[in-house]
Amino acid sequence: MRAKVTLLFLAFVCLLTTMSAQEYKNPIVFGNNRLTLVSPTLFRLEYAEGGKFVDDKTMFAYNRDSLLQDFEVKKIDDRKYEITTSALRMVFDNDGFPFGLHNFHVFYNMNGKEQKFTIRNIHKNNLGGAISTLDRVSEPIPLDDGLLSTDGWYIIDDAGKDILKNDWLAPRDRSHVQDLYCFVYGKDYKAALKDLGRISGHVPMTRKYIHGVWYCRYWPYTTDEYLQLVNEYKENNFPLDIMVFDMDWHTYGATVGTGHAGTRSWTGYTWNKELIPDPKNLIQTLLKDSIYVSLNEHPHDGIRPHESMYPEFMQAMGKKADGSSILFDAGDRKYMTNFLKYAHGESWDMGVAFWWLDWQQNYLYHNVRGSQTTNLTWLNKLYYDDSARNGLRGAGYSRWAGFGDHRHPIQFSGDAHANWEMLAFEIELTSTSGNAGCYYWAHDIGGFYGGKDPELYTRWTQFGALSAALRVHSQKKADLDRRPWIWGEQATEATRKTYHFRSEMLPYIYSSVRETHETMVPLNRAMYIDYSEEKEAYKNPQEFMFGDLLLAAPITQAGKGENKIASQTVWFPEGDTWFDFFDATGYKGGTKTEISKDIYEFPLFVKGGYILPMQPYRSRPASAPLSELVLRVYPGADGADNTFSLYEDDGVSTEYEKGKYAKTALNYKQSGNKVTLTVNPTAGEYTGQLAKRAYTVELAGWDKVKSVKVNKKTVKPTYDAQKKMYIIKIKPESIRKSIILNIEVG
Repeated sequence: MRAKVTLLFLAFVCLLTTMSAQEYKNPIVFGNNRLTLVSPTLFRLEYAEGGKFVDDKTMFAYNRDSLLQDFEVKKIDDRKYEITTSALRMVFDNDGFPFGLHNFHVFYNMNGKEQKFTIRNIHKNNLGGAISTLDRVSEPIPLDDGLLSTDGWYIIDDAGKDILKNDWLAPRDRSHVQDLYCFVYGKDYKAALKDLGRISGHVPMTRKYIHGVWYCRYWPYTTDEYLQLVNEYKENNFPLDIMVFDMDWHTYGATVGTGHAGTRSWTGYTWNKELIPDPKNLIQTLLKDSIYVSLNEHPHDGIRPHESMYPEFMQAMGKKADGSSILFDAGDRKYMTNFLKYAHGESWDMGVAFWWLDWQQNYLYHNVRGSQTTNLTWLNKLYYDDSARNGLRGAGYSRWAGFGDHRHPIQFSGDAHANWEMLAFEIELTSTSGNAGCYYWAHDIGGFYGGKDPELYTRWTQFGALSAALRVHSQKKADLDRRPWIWGEQATEATRKTYHFRSEMLPYIYSSVRETHETMVPLNRAMYIDYSEEKEAYKNPQEFMFGDLLLAAPITQAGKGENKIASQTVWFPEGDTWFDFFDATGYKGGTKTEISKDIYEFPLFVKGGYILPMQPYRSRPASAPLSELVLRVYPGADGADNTFSLYEDDGVSTEYEKGKYAKTALNYKQSGNKVTLTVNPTAGEYTGQLAKRAYTVELAGWDKVKSVKVNKKTVKPTYDAQKKMYIIKIKPESIRKSIILNIEVG
């Protein structure tokens, strides 16, 4: 009897000391300490005198909705607790002091062994992140931190940072002493990026045309010259989606202000009618041709007396239009509301698509007055929110402002010098930037300063075609222009091929952008994100994944001979066969090869055994209806069963947030020498969706295609000797109908 009583007592003690998530609420409060479990691999540590914890948003911690439900808390003794998630084990001694080296330990798995983490661990092996700007940079510079590290953890310290009250900056109470976000993920880098989305919000869907082709140059173009540019793009057979008007769209009449770079007229909002007499007509003419306009601006001097909207602005501010100026004040809600209304309102009404916030004045006004937040950080948010008007998605275009700024895409990398070393550095920077959430760079393709070598320009363009945006730009010099058809016959032919490639790849790129929105896995990403267990994945910064299916290693050195043949080292990850996009040569995974390419091609490889969605060449690639879907296929392994999802929506509105989008599962199966390709019925609807589409199937990498059946009907493929692939044409069919190809290969 006594033994039974003892067993019951021990069971009761166990029940009291081991409590599930139902008994302990998340966040878990221990006096002045609070532990919030955001996910199995992300937790927040706070210490606040009087228990005055912070639940308001910050510019980093923008989402407070994610709370882990599946965890356990075990009380070890009067002060000590063990908290367990599916990935971590934490031990906390509630000694009344902030979380520190002696009272809080975390244990996690790394390379099959349990590792110990404390918030005082020395962080040694960060894999790099983004940097704010490449202004005047001519050689590689140190990268800021990203979330990912071979240490298996990273801490973001949000203590003392401003909070958001009614969506505006407010100081944090000084009683809030500690606020740490601890990402402890081992080698699961995708878990860390997913956690960034949980606490900081997911990267929004960008407008589709953002990922198209841009023309930009710092030059005083007239209306006729802008229209002539558009004609030249057409005449020379190059695509175009966005035209950026740099500085000279506005007047230079300022006589007061801080100014920048030798002029008080760096800031301006009044249209220069000498160059562009009827800006609305010009913008509308471009829009009718599916070309979107972005305007450059530098807001740090605000609206001054020479501006056309000055009287209305001063009246709205309750001031007299007497020639006085109001100092720019990003922290004043009334000022910014009126500034955005009057500085941008006229141009919004004309049809301007978005603004290029070319903010270079942080050395003058680093922080928003009276705050801990930089002007760049805050203005990126205000401008992005202001652009999300009339049901449109926001569209930012500015320098990177650090963790949390991924909510305001895309980023402008600044005025870099042009040389081979900088091209190589931009490739590495673009690959690592996603580690911090900086997913979409718009670089100055060709460089901003200098760069008159046609070969360098061509190779830079090839990298641009494998980036978030193919955007050229250059400084204000008469002999420097990045129009792709003015660099000589060879460079023109090579860049035209690259621009056409970019146009054809938009369905895949936009589908990959959707994946980034959902998963927070970058579009351009370093190899270790997908292959964290492979040592070589950490040793090859010259290559990157571009979405799930493409591996790229752009050329970054001058070539030899008439056709400028140059090489790049490429490591092919184990587990797949990788096929050269251009000639379908296969490379076995787990190997490392020196790939040589002439000026007309570049090292780009497709993962075998998938269907790669493309489109025929379109002169307006980001807005052309997907009336014909090109399905490029390279051989897979026996037993392969792989699916890629084609994503579509209206490309510009926020309707996708309400479920107004469509996905089409593209499946590849292989059994022996029999391959089945299935275009599954499209699921989902959105405004402007096509009911039917045609298909072109391109079979690359097979020596022989013996037979093809499309929906059980035998068809004869044609062989394209130039492309080195078999082509199958399928007439328009309902997108709600399956298309099944049964293929026997040799």
